[in-house]
Amino acid sequence: MAVPEALAGLTAIPGVRTASQLRAPDWGSGPDPGPDGLLAVLPELAGLLPDGGLRRGTTVAVRGATSLVLALLAAPTREGSWAAVTGLPELGLAAAAELGVDLERIALVPHPGAELVAVLSALVDGFDLVVLGPSLAGGAQPQLARRLAGRARNRGTVVLTVGPWPGADLELTVSDRRWHGLTQDGYGHLKARDVVATSRGRGAAARPLSVRLRLPGPGGAVVVAGGPSERWLAGVAG
Repeated sequence: MAVPEALAGLTAIPGVRTASQLRAPDWGSGPDPGPDGLLAVLPELAGLLPDGGLRRGTTVAVRGATSLVLALLAAPTREGSWAAVTGLPELGLAAAAELGVDLERIALVPHPGAELVAVLSALVDGFDLVVLGPSLAGGAQPQLARRLAGRARNRGTVVLTVGPWPGADLELTVSDRRWHGLTQDGYGHLKARDVVATSRGRGAAARPLSVRLRLPGPGGAVVVAGGPSERWLAGVAG
């Protein structure tokens, strides 16, 4: 199912809309998935993923930071992929844009409603990436998780969950958070946050990979902590 058809099938659901609502979207012909069936990610995140990108047909659970989920959407949407975000009504579009997400290629389903299985199936059928918010990920039954994972494999869709997901192919965890920008007495403005992102999965992904990131970095974008592009900021643990 093409993206236009998927969106058309969801228009009866209250609250479905594109993220920007600024102009009619250019559907295009979709991105080149790459020679290995991968969707590209930001260079700062490539070292976190065993294949250097998001492998189509896989389920990736992200724990500890919604900002990492948004950062994973940045490169694919800029390169022509379409993403749907559901079960995340509090999504910050300004933060997503700062992280590099193309809002013109995001569809929002804040509350999937009673027809959850039908909605998720339609999204997986029609989009390159589907994000499931914590209310959906946290309450997922193994049967639904297996069904959705099988559909994603058949369709070549990447499913990203905000929180744990039964049987996920890859799990990304954010830890060791440290905010920068405050003085020792607690005053100032938060400017950046250091984190450690770690991935662990099955098969070739069984060996953990870790990357130190500023997520967000100064200005909202993601940068590698200690990289040449970042400036020194006084910090306090947070």
